[in-house]
Amino acid sequence: MMKLQASLALISSLLTPALATIGADSCVSFTSADGGFLIAGKGSAPQIWTDPTDSNSVFRAVQDFVSDIKKVTGTTLKVSNYTSSSKVTGTPIIVGTLGTPLLNTVVKATNFDTSNVTGQWETFRAMEVSKPLPGVSEAYVIAGSDRRGVIYALYELSEQAGVSPWYWWADVPIQTHSAVYALKCEHGPPTVKYRGIFLNDEQPALQNWAAEKYNGGSNTAPFNHFFYANLFELLLRLKVNYLWPAMWNEFNKFFPGQAWDWYVNKANISLYMQQGVERAKPYENIITIGMRGSGDEPLTASTNIPLLEDIISTQTSILEQVYNTSDVSDIPQMWCLYKEVLGYYEDGLSPPDYVTLLWTDDNWGNILRLPLANETSRAGGAGVYYHLDYVGSPRDYKWITSTQIEKVHEQMSLAVDREATRIWILNVGDLKPYEMSTEFFITYGWDATKWNPYNLDTFRSLWATREFNVPSKSDEIANIVYNVTQFNARRKPELLNSTTFSLINYHEADQVLQDWTATYQASLAIYNSLPSATQPAYFELVHHAAWASYNLNAMYITVGKNNLFSSQWRVSTNDLADQAETLFDEDYTINQEYHTILNGKWDHMMDQTHIGYYYWQQPMGNVLMGVNRVQKNKVPLPGPMRIAMENSAGAWPGDNMNNCAQQYSCPPPTMLTFDPYMPNPSRYLSIALGGPGSFSWNITSTAPWIKLSSTKGTVDRANPETTVEVSIDWSAVGSPSVSGSITVFDTAPGFYTYGDLQQIFINANKTSVPAGFHGHVEGDGSVSIEAPHASENTTVQGIAWSVLPGYGKTLGAIKPLPDGGANATHFAVGTGPSIIYDFYTFHAITSMTTYVAPSMNAMGNDRQLAFAVQIDSSPAQTVTPIPLAAPGGLPAGWDTPDGFVANSIVPVVTNHTGIGPGAHTLTVWMIEPAVVIEKFVINTGNVRASYLGPTESVIV
Repeated sequence: MMKLQASLALISSLLTPALATIGADSCVSFTSADGGFLIAGKGSAPQIWTDPTDSNSVFRAVQDFVSDIKKVTGTTLKVSNYTSSSKVTGTPIIVGTLGTPLLNTVVKATNFDTSNVTGQWETFRAMEVSKPLPGVSEAYVIAGSDRRGVIYALYELSEQAGVSPWYWWADVPIQTHSAVYALKCEHGPPTVKYRGIFLNDEQPALQNWAAEKYNGGSNTAPFNHFFYANLFELLLRLKVNYLWPAMWNEFNKFFPGQAWDWYVNKANISLYMQQGVERAKPYENIITIGMRGSGDEPLTASTNIPLLEDIISTQTSILEQVYNTSDVSDIPQMWCLYKEVLGYYEDGLSPPDYVTLLWTDDNWGNILRLPLANETSRAGGAGVYYHLDYVGSPRDYKWITSTQIEKVHEQMSLAVDREATRIWILNVGDLKPYEMSTEFFITYGWDATKWNPYNLDTFRSLWATREFNVPSKSDEIANIVYNVTQFNARRKPELLNSTTFSLINYHEADQVLQDWTATYQASLAIYNSLPSATQPAYFELVHHAAWASYNLNAMYITVGKNNLFSSQWRVSTNDLADQAETLFDEDYTINQEYHTILNGKWDHMMDQTHIGYYYWQQPMGNVLMGVNRVQKNKVPLPGPMRIAMENSAGAWPGDNMNNCAQQYSCPPPTMLTFDPYMPNPSRYLSIALGGPGSFSWNITSTAPWIKLSSTKGTVDRANPETTVEVSIDWSAVGSPSVSGSITVFDTAPGFYTYGDLQQIFINANKTSVPAGFHGHVEGDGSVSIEAPHASENTTVQGIAWSVLPGYGKTLGAIKPLPDGGANATHFAVGTGPSIIYDFYTFHAITSMTTYVAPSMNAMGNDRQLAFAVQIDSSPAQTVTPIPLAAPGGLPAGWDTPDGFVANSIVPVVTNHTGIGPGAHTLTVWMIEPAVVIEKFVINTGNVRASYLGPTESVIV
């Protein structure tokens, strides 16, 4: 199956590096030809030597490494602590943290260069050395700048040897090899210092699962040390070093019945905070300062800066007391600027300079604000709290993967560019089923230099190869994962309904369902081809999302057609009702498939409800709503022949409120005008049965240029629908505009008020473009342009509009790159980088809609996102797509059920008058950075309602 995105017209100037593994250079080989150090296999089992003074966490990672190598090769490695009296023989593996006696001895005896490792954060170097210890000719040394440097080196080698970080959490099979050789392996300090996840909104799925598996079925404190043992190992294998656990009503466990209210209960809340710091003191922590209200709400109804100043002052005093110091600047502290807290900061509340400012997104993957030029020098630095999962307005989304890594990269690359790299936290909800997206976020934070907009397919493909070990199918699996996340990101599954996609315009609903069907079938074929040991992992990581999402979309589209057909009195309404109920039941079947694999290992992990939302909060159960039925044994008043046609919700013969503006006694219908440049060259006509029995039909035409895919047939209960494609034989059209008609006759017996025939008028305009024109051509009432399909592109000061492949709802997007950092250049209209689109129209232009990806005014309200559009030489029009928001608030129209984030687009309409038919150029000028544009739709008289916009126009 080909990816559902076309080739891109703009070529990136950025080079895509060759990546041997996910986010790392090659450290392992399985053949001696590469000259590596034999770790295990072929009868060799080198002894591992560690320093007894090293960290216990290092010893744990060493034991995991030993276990991993045994699973891969069958060889068991022995581990010993090295002392001055130890006798080392053979070719050992030496593991340790720089500064321990063992590593000091090795460094002194060899040419092991530590200059780029010593004193660094989470840095490692592993390589073969000569004569590291007395009597040892060769050894492989794994050295870390600190304990996690060593741990990450060991887990990197394990991963490349064949042990996925997800071997337990997603049941990825171990890839076995007869021998494993270690190559030189090193990594400098990570891009982001603290990389973490937040287990949040974990009810009902993760909590119910943990209660069953770890707590005897009790939901009281199910996240115990057994749970965290598995979790912490996964996190370290992923190179995560920070965890936010969800803590619901934790205060009341220590102070039952007490109010979480600083005004009335300051003493007990202060004591609670002090006890928490005392428990945390022996460990490596980041202390969160500030305070929010109970239930994830603001502290008070209004901004209360003095209140928070008192809270932060009290917290500082607690730190001074517990740590017995008057200078707490060396204690890592963070203030999360979430929701109303950002408003406090914008209104003047400023924590000490050593506190990290944790900027946040809008809960939907759009970062609200990032450091400005005067904020990048803070000693505490800055970070980002980001979401893959959320409970709140406009609707919960926590059922299934629905975030594109293209979007994650675009937003988090801004964070890198703006130096918000001290802390990254990702809300992962239940953790499953966000495995790949979680790993990408962490991997990008580990080394942002490895990834750019042009190699994200490589990430998916490498990930697929590692997890499923079928390199020949990795690109196809990557494509399936891409499709699932793109389709679900268009509109979160929880926001879907039966009319999301147009049932009558642009073949939209049918095309969406066709794409989902192809994706599901491709996934099923791969699932069935995999070894049985690999199928559970593939089901969890890929196939469940493809299957469940396809089924959900099929259900909603079927319900939509059921509603439409019932208004047209088509007896197939009842068939669609049956299909909708079957698909609704299938959702439960898919759910149970997940819960029963591997003898119920993941029971409850898909408990999340997702069908039948009434408001923002999750429904208490899945509900199938709005399925209609018609009386199958009663003939409708106009007779058994029911005719419907593309671009109309009406039905003929007879009255229907959608037949004309008057809604009754309407004239015969007219199909929308045909032209040679319609993206779809035909329009459909449906001939359907109303009621019992059957009838035969035939169609006559008044013009030889009208082409019909069929001219006669029969409909009955077994086959109640026939689709006739109407098109134009342009070689038979002899004038610029022609008119004709077709008439549909039925042979059903009996007398009906509206007769037994229906006339339909057909009009066609034979348009043509001049020889030598290249560009998009008006067809079907508009010019629809996918943003990546430009004609020209200009660079100014090293900045150009660049393609973001695969980003967004349809094909891709454009964005000025490079981003430019906190001091990014602002251009006056007409002076910055520009991108040009050539197009041709046959009618006057009325307006244009620019489809802008949701993105916040992250440069601050005084530098609102902006660009300019210009058609031909008419004055350029400045566009500011994102309304300004009050401090701590969201822009108007942002988080409503049909707002910007719900629709995953910000449509911006500009009016263009006085521009007649002919060849034109659309020029888009950069004004501010971080603008992402997906599509342009130029209205020449007949843009119709749809969710994704008109199909892209023909390009000549």
